[in-house]
Amino acid sequence: MAMSLVLDRAADAPPVDPRRLLRLFRPYRARLALLAVLIGISALVGLAAPFLLRGIIDDAIPSGDRVLLTLLALGMLGSASALALLGVVQTLISTLIGQRIMRDLRVAVYSHLQRMSLAFFTRTRTGEVQSRIANDIGDMQAIVTSAGTALATNLTVVLASAVAMLAMDWRLALLSFVLVPFTVGISRRVGAARRRIATRRQRQIAAMNSQVQESLSVSGILLGRGMGRSGALVEQFTRASDHLVELEVGVEMAGRWRQSTISIAFAAVPAVTYLVGGLALTGGRSGISVGTLIAFTTLQAAMFGPLNALMRIGVQIQTSLALFARVFEYLDLPIDVVERADPVTIDQVQGTVRYENIGFAYEPGEPILRDVTLEVPAGSTLAIVGATGSGKTTMTYLLARLYDPDQGRVTIDGVDIRDLSFDSLARIVGIVSQETYLLNASIAENLRFSRPDASDEELVAAARAARIHDLIASLPDGYDTVVGERGYRFSGGEKQRIAIARTMLRNAPVLILDEATSALDTATEQAVQAALDDLSAGRTTIMVAHRLSTVRHADRIVVLERGRIVESGGHDELLLRGGWYAALVAADRSAPSRDSAVQHVAVVGPEVA
Repeated sequence: MAMSLVLDRAADAPPVDPRRLLRLFRPYRARLALLAVLIGISALVGLAAPFLLRGIIDDAIPSGDRVLLTLLALGMLGSASALALLGVVQTLISTLIGQRIMRDLRVAVYSHLQRMSLAFFTRTRTGEVQSRIANDIGDMQAIVTSAGTALATNLTVVLASAVAMLAMDWRLALLSFVLVPFTVGISRRVGAARRRIATRRQRQIAAMNSQVQESLSVSGILLGRGMGRSGALVEQFTRASDHLVELEVGVEMAGRWRQSTISIAFAAVPAVTYLVGGLALTGGRSGISVGTLIAFTTLQAAMFGPLNALMRIGVQIQTSLALFARVFEYLDLPIDVVERADPVTIDQVQGTVRYENIGFAYEPGEPILRDVTLEVPAGSTLAIVGATGSGKTTMTYLLARLYDPDQGRVTIDGVDIRDLSFDSLARIVGIVSQETYLLNASIAENLRFSRPDASDEELVAAARAARIHDLIASLPDGYDTVVGERGYRFSGGEKQRIAIARTMLRNAPVLILDEATSALDTATEQAVQAALDDLSAGRTTIMVAHRLSTVRHADRIVVLERGRIVESGGHDELLLRGGWYAALVAADRSAPSRDSAVQHVAVVGPEVA
């Protein structure tokens, strides 16, 4: 179990095409258009206040016009109220759009990964996958739900304020605009620095999630405590958490000193404006009134606040690009096993399986199967035996289309399985594997995972056929009993029989048994084997066998050696040949049984104690 936390400190996030980000918003164009209209109205309403203020100072108060003063004051109050109402509506619309985009991303990533071949999951830690779906997309929430609206709102306010400032006094306006290029440059550098750190932070979070998922699962706890490694795992997790703290602080503090200079500069501009305007007033120069000066500095505040917010949003967007890059990286993974656009169907499945000149390799240049050709007649049983690594399980993977062969094809009733839809193939081929996986749900829910529409009577019938109904019925909650994580409330044989019942419920005409009894003791194996015999009746069955005693009654046995079929025939026939199969049977008989090993432990245990 890999628990080491791997962090690539030097790697940077790949660039993200901005057009790809914009495409996320495309389905919500109508709502975005409404939002843009509301933002424009808000900007115009917000700009009314400085002009109303100038009218109060320059006109209403000096002239003693109480009616004008009242109207202007009510106008300022009305504009503030309208802004508050518009802000609420904008927040609602932007949040709805953002949450929908988040939902689209989550579903897109999950759907894409569901289509990946088994190879992806054998080389990717589960915690890494969970982190990208939960943490990376979750951390996008702020940028997707609010940053876009804030960007549009602040940009509109900045542009409208700039126009108003030019209209009010172009000289003071030009003085105010001098700082804009300077602030934009600083903001871009800060954002780039934070994006690099954010990439490393998300990788560290993913690694920590992997450790939590592995070490705090039932299997992880058993392994950690059984090996006396619990303390070491805590220390490892502590070190990882310490490094995450460093990265989090780094993200927050990157460029903070540079940004502080922007705040100082923005604070200095009004002071300079008062100085220049005041000198003009005291010098008797015309064109600038007290009301204009006060209203202008109000406009400056109206522009610099949103401008500063734009700088922060720019930094936030650049930081979030690391998250988008990680999510898009998963969405860009090529699909190895592709469903046809126009799949065919088999109306009446007979169940004849044929492998034709199959070649396959997990890694280039390291073939697992070489020119394998064989036929399994409908309703017959084929057993595949051979040494570890000879390609037995790989053949079943190809039939279930967890992988596609590099050469040749696999057919059912003469139809290439690559021409079938995934749902159709899943209805035809059922699998019972050595490693039984049960959901942390009730027994009934686990059984109905194969057929959601199954009735209670059908559940009971399948459980009876799998020789597990009596045990289930004896439980206090019966079929509503929760099995626990990976079914740890049940023994290996009990879990296996629940899995057999689940497959029986699906009633697939072609059955794969991948070493389904190899991890069981003899007594349990006999019960499970009886259930498997009932399950196999009338079906085309392909068995991958570790204990050769379970294959002697197969209609045909093939022996794989280094990816090639080296022998084929019945049990007695192959024994008489004295070849590969006979050698495997002899080795199997000479190996100590698991029952004798258990008895041996039982005998010596007390003496050692």
